[in-house]
Amino acid sequence: MEITEIKQQLTLATLLHHYGLKPDKSLRLNCPFHDDKTPSLQVYYKTHTVYCFSANCKTHGKPLDVIDFVMHKENCSKYEAILKCKQLVGGDPLPAVTLPGQRTAILGNMFTYFKNAVSNSDPAKTYIRERGLSYETLEIGYNSGQFHHGARKDEGLISDCLQVGLLSVHDKLGRTGETSYRVFGKGCIVFALRNKQHQVSGLYFRSTYNDADQKHFYLKDRKGLYPGYPAVSTEKLILTEAIIDAATLLQQPTITKDYSMLACYGTNGLLAEHMSAIKTLPHLKEIVFAFDVDEAGNKAVEKYAALLKEQLPGIILTRLALPTGEDINSISLSHEPQIFVHLLVNRKPIFSSAEEKTPEPVATVKATPVLNTNHPHKLIYDTDQLQYCIQGGLSKLLDSMKVTLVVERKDNGQKSRNKVDLYEDKQVEKLSRDISERLGVDKSLLDVDLSTLTDLLDSYREKDQQQSDPASAKAYPMTAAERSGAEQFLKQADLIGQLNELLGSAGIVGEETNRIFLLLIAISYKMPETLHALIQGSSGSGKTRLLKQISDCIPPENVTKLTRVSDKVLYNYPEHYFVNRLLCLEDIDGLSEEAEFAFRELQSNGELNSATSIKLENGTITSGQKTVKGPIASLACTTRGEIYEDNMSRVFLLAVDESSDQTSRIINYQNTKATGNIDSKQEQETKQFIQHLVRCLQPLEVVNPYACKLQLPPDAHKIRRLNDLFLNFVKMVTLLHQYQRRRDSKGRLITEISDLEVAVDIMFESIVLKVDELDGSLRQFYEQLKKYLERQPGTVLFTQREVRHALRISKAQCSRYFAQLLQLEYIVCQNGNNLRRVQYKIDYWDQHKMIRERISNDLAAQISQLRQSGTIQ
Repeated sequence: MEITEIKQQLTLATLLHHYGLKPDKSLRLNCPFHDDKTPSLQVYYKTHTVYCFSANCKTHGKPLDVIDFVMHKENCSKYEAILKCKQLVGGDPLPAVTLPGQRTAILGNMFTYFKNAVSNSDPAKTYIRERGLSYETLEIGYNSGQFHHGARKDEGLISDCLQVGLLSVHDKLGRTGETSYRVFGKGCIVFALRNKQHQVSGLYFRSTYNDADQKHFYLKDRKGLYPGYPAVSTEKLILTEAIIDAATLLQQPTITKDYSMLACYGTNGLLAEHMSAIKTLPHLKEIVFAFDVDEAGNKAVEKYAALLKEQLPGIILTRLALPTGEDINSISLSHEPQIFVHLLVNRKPIFSSAEEKTPEPVATVKATPVLNTNHPHKLIYDTDQLQYCIQGGLSKLLDSMKVTLVVERKDNGQKSRNKVDLYEDKQVEKLSRDISERLGVDKSLLDVDLSTLTDLLDSYREKDQQQSDPASAKAYPMTAAERSGAEQFLKQADLIGQLNELLGSAGIVGEETNRIFLLLIAISYKMPETLHALIQGSSGSGKTRLLKQISDCIPPENVTKLTRVSDKVLYNYPEHYFVNRLLCLEDIDGLSEEAEFAFRELQSNGELNSATSIKLENGTITSGQKTVKGPIASLACTTRGEIYEDNMSRVFLLAVDESSDQTSRIINYQNTKATGNIDSKQEQETKQFIQHLVRCLQPLEVVNPYACKLQLPPDAHKIRRLNDLFLNFVKMVTLLHQYQRRRDSKGRLITEISDLEVAVDIMFESIVLKVDELDGSLRQFYEQLKKYLERQPGTVLFTQREVRHALRISKAQCSRYFAQLLQLEYIVCQNGNNLRRVQYKIDYWDQHKMIRERISNDLAAQISQLRQSGTIQ
């Protein structure tokens, strides 16, 4: 046995274990070669060497390999040390060393860690999506380079990572005195290489930075195959040039049902392990090479095909005719999935000898014509003999298909260029005849190709327009189990209470009345007569979060969320985009007067009409009308509800809860979530269930036999619109209970008295706000101010500083509230002896509690009278 072989087979870990030496977490030891009280011997697992930093050591100044270590430890000659190492390698005199964790177990655990890291990394998810892959269906991990921080606290883990090569030790120490580590494959997506037992025996790293010098990394002592050893029943095997190509094909069920996949590690990467795995397939009939069509790929296919033909006689060897400069993964990004079926059907035998069998076609799959849409202004359709190229793309007008068509013969490069409307049969007939004469191609073949091309362009244009039209989003197809579960929930007693609890489980903290109120308003998008809400609160009060969480409970295909709206953007949407849709504006304070007007008209009239100039086909400019139709339901947020006087009469005004109790609830929720005791996934599933409930509701007509028997407070602001809003809200309560309500002979839902009670209970605060001349936030502040003064006996005068300190609000908020109360003459300003100190006192101590009680008692009495009468007139 040569010295180099001894060093390769005898690891430093084995040697240290033999002598009973165990490094600390910084990979240091008390040096065994001198009297060492503090660890001065540094262990380097990567190079299998040690080095003593003490000047008192006889070995100081040079690193020791395993043979030198034995020589100094045994105090013997180098020859005797070599013999001793041979014994250790042979294993006769010593028991086998069990390293801290088997390689497969270590790699399996680390790959699980890498897989879990994908969902927490936006760069990883973005890169995986850009490569056309799905980390949800494929086993893909991501190495963020953070796992070694945990390794510093776990002596066993650091040793494991060093063994398999995921960590390596720097020669110098960090500033803290601890050894620093280099992470292997940092910033890479990770694929597992598996052994015959399907255990993780190796890892492949693919850089997400696309470095020009090096993109591919493998752990040392590479073992295993991707995606694993082929199944014993494999009859057809596809060999790809790269792992990412194999992963791409694994996502194609039409291929995986007939073919097994095996990735080579580059053009020189068909290794002995690959060959061994292929030879163990007793039913193998065909091997398909899916290598790039370039110089390196061609040489590799030629080399490995000859090798396989020699070692596996009788196996059919074929190759996919990939476009030049493309690989499997890049093709998947620019073509429909059917391209791979097309390539497999048209695969070519590698050897043209007489004994070579003709490859079998893909079972039950027919060749599908494919349109290359990689470049939207250069659409390409390939056949065996010709290439058809549409220069400049397609017109959006559906009544014609005028194109610039370039037809090229593949064998000699001869071209024919033409402008034609493919919808005009006479033009197509003439075009086919002209191309046939010019290029010397059979006219019947051209007729078929042009017809197929027209169908492909039709499908492409239709799909493109659907994707560019946000209103074309398809409804979510509910399963029978999802629909049954939703309908059962909608039949429960106390449906409003149960639904309110669901909203709490979805992560909406507190706001028990506001959240169910807003949900019913949002659901009204289904109805011809929709509802609207304006959520008012100070900055940072949580109004935008409340809007977002409620809108997340509505099916996303029926919701539009906007942060900013320009002056005329609402006029430019497609005509039917907003029909029965929920529109959410996160902050309408920044809306211009023009945008606010458009939003208000869409709420009230249900459509926008604007006169505009249009250009006819002959170039003449004339007038035209553009219409955007509704109706919409809407949710919007503001910090200053009093400014939107015109809007306030059209909407329900809701004030968010800014009390200290609500603040405590929110902080408690945030803390609990930070500890991991709240499952975000469960919250998301709850929102999805509420979406299913909304989807199950049908926009049925509702009749309210009690409409003339319940009167709202006559002193409410703009009572006409308020009454209409109240009646429509009652309809929404009845609609929510549609699985529990009776219907008349026309199929209309009939409102019950319990619906009136629920509606009054939910929108009571909104009714009170309509009576009150103070808006919601200002009313909350004024009531808090009065409570503060009641707790201060004898206090008449007060300053802004005293109030903002007592109520814990910002200076800007306090100043704004004081200015509004001064303007409304609820408080007055007084100057004492100190002219620089401004003091205030309450001038109008309104009886807000009495007003609330009066309205509540009046509405309750009317409902009680309806119950006592027990008849509908």
